[in-house]
Amino acid sequence: MTVLLAPTRPLVRAAVVLLSCTVSVPLALTAAPAAAAPTGPAVYRVAPGASVQAALDAAVPGDVVELAAGRYPGSVTLATDGVTLRGQGAATVLVPDPADRSACARAGNGVCVTGSSDDQGVPVRTLSGVAVESLTVAGFPRNGIGAAVTDRLTVRRVAVHDNGMQGISVEMSTRTVLTDNEARDNGQAGIFVANWYDRKGGALETRGTEVSENRLSGNRIGLQLRRVRGLTVEANLAYGNCGGVFVVGDDGVPRAGALTVRDNVVRANNRYCPPIPRLDSVQGTGILLTGTEDVTVSGNQVSDHSGTSPMSGGVVLYPSVVGAPNARATVTGNALRDNLPTDLADRDPHGTGNAFTGNACRTSEPTGLC
Repeated sequence: MTVLLAPTRPLVRAAVVLLSCTVSVPLALTAAPAAAAPTGPAVYRVAPGASVQAALDAAVPGDVVELAAGRYPGSVTLATDGVTLRGQGAATVLVPDPADRSACARAGNGVCVTGSSDDQGVPVRTLSGVAVESLTVAGFPRNGIGAAVTDRLTVRRVAVHDNGMQGISVEMSTRTVLTDNEARDNGQAGIFVANWYDRKGGALETRGTEVSENRLSGNRIGLQLRRVRGLTVEANLAYGNCGGVFVVGDDGVPRAGALTVRDNVVRANNRYCPPIPRLDSVQGTGILLTGTEDVTVSGNQVSDHSGTSPMSGGVVLYPSVVGAPNARATVTGNALRDNLPTDLADRDPHGTGNAFTGNACRTSEPTGLC
């Protein structure tokens, strides 16, 4: 299929840019109302059967690529600052295409949001101001949405399910907003925020990343924060995973932490996930801190967990895989009930300065933390 774009962008830009196809499919884009703001952003309206990537490649900062309801086989890459990819909610679905040989598809991802880095993982070009909104990304071998080296990325009202690894993966990125998404039945985390997935090193300062009001179920871990600092996790619902919320660090400097986990509902994360390299089996864990510093866990409702993993329990402090302890964790004002083997657990023998105050609970390890 050939998609024809206008050869130039006029000074007074149309609000919607027309694409046409040489085969019999619905028009990729439809005509705009005549009155458009001078030099204002364009809206590319794409229908099933037309090329989403062609519209993304044509877009400039401020433009919107809007997908009609329907199925869109293949992976797409956003690589231009300030571009928004928007669907029609659950009715717009991106699925794999076995014939797709794009770099994003070869990596196993559905939507790639890509800056660039050198061979050592040092950012070279940061992609800024991209948004992905109101669509579904399902069934990809690796990540539903894979983002790296971005600033001010927004992902909202997106459903990611049945992807092989992470539902939404955000690496080496700052000031990210992940809100009102549904991540379910993904092979690893529903939402994953990290410095790098495949590298160690000190924690990334995220400069105020926000993970809020997401629904996370049926994943190995609902939300995993790994080797990151300076963010807020607020008002999420995590249930039916093997583990609810994991904050993971190690002995790298700066340490993971300086973040807040507050006002979340974390319940019945009781699936069994067998051990993998560098991580024991996971079952029945609500909120886990391992190898962190200066983390505040407050105002959360944590209930109905049960498991026999070393990490099982409501809110658990545990040493990292390399033995790094937790330091100065504050666990305060949480409501915990019916968590087995215990509501609160400090299983970190070398932890320092950790405090448990004002929590409503019945059982703790050691006793006296409630």
